[in-house]
Amino acid sequence: MDFDFAGPHSGPMETFETLVRAEFAPRNTYLNTASLGLLPARTVAALHHAVQAAADGQPTDMFADVEAARASFARLLRVPGRRVAAGGSVAVYSGVIAAALPEGAEVVTAEDDFSSVVNPFHVRGDLKVRGVPLERVADAVRPGTALVAVSAAQSADGRIADLAAVRAAAREHGARTYVDASQAAGWLDLDAGAYDFVSAVAFKWLLCPRGVTFLVVPEDFGGLRPLFAGWVAGERPWDSCYGPVGELAQSARRFDESPALFSYAGGRRSLELLEELGADAVRAHDLALADRFRAGLHSLGHEPIPAPASPIVSVPGLGSRQGELSGAGIEVSDRAGNLRAAFHLYNTPADVDRLLDVLAG
Repeated sequence: MDFDFAGPHSGPMETFETLVRAEFAPRNTYLNTASLGLLPARTVAALHHAVQAAADGQPTDMFADVEAARASFARLLRVPGRRVAAGGSVAVYSGVIAAALPEGAEVVTAEDDFSSVVNPFHVRGDLKVRGVPLERVADAVRPGTALVAVSAAQSADGRIADLAAVRAAAREHGARTYVDASQAAGWLDLDAGAYDFVSAVAFKWLLCPRGVTFLVVPEDFGGLRPLFAGWVAGERPWDSCYGPVGELAQSARRFDESPALFSYAGGRRSLELLEELGADAVRAHDLALADRFRAGLHSLGHEPIPAPASPIVSVPGLGSRQGELSGAGIEVSDRAGNLRAAFHLYNTPADVDRLLDVLAG
């Protein structure tokens, strides 16, 4: 497909366009990043190289890829690399946080948030979990609340949590904060250092293969225990392969899961690309497309769920058209009866207009 970036191009925008053109060539109108981000060409090449090297009996150092990916993610979310653990699942990290809470502790969550964020707190069975509407999360924090757990951007409809208010309320009442940035990291201006815990899968807006996930922890680890610690969690991993680990890593690496190495071999390249493009440019591009779609929907008489400043647009009553749209070469999602379109750096105004044209037909 041809890329059509709106407006005159020069300077940084020209660099953005050049990089995107070099890395992506989707064969359809792909508007489903909230489900799965497209892989850049450099990532695909890295995966091919790593797999072929393993087949040839000359495997690459994919543990170096894990460290490079960790460092890149840390820079993107503005935290020291020592605060970042590398694993494969938000649910696992939510479970580690849940396990650290005392019996009877109160956890405030957003209603209908993604299950990997909230379910581990429910299955404990001895915690007081209160789900409230997203816009009331900060107001729901009270004396005795131990933790506030919320997605930065809601998977179902793209609504953005008022994280500043959540942080302020938690600080006032002595609660810890846990933010899932899976639908936000890669486009949202997020300083992970402002929260106790931040998790994120990287196969959406961070454009990594499945199997790459990160957890940001406080400098003092926030009371977490490395419940699944294996040899990779040792301060000297290659000296920790047999028997009990003598010394756990002095950094967040003590919370590393044994990594899906091939995924990280590709993922480091995806994260490098996002650093090259710059978060500000990606965010401006994504939000401009989402706003174009919202304006077009209004002209067609459709009212999307209000989610200002989000690249995820969810339209009530249109989810049933997902199959029709897929048949027309347009990939979107059906979530809770809503049509969900998600715009990212490889999308163009022409993609938006094509979706609107089919919806109008």
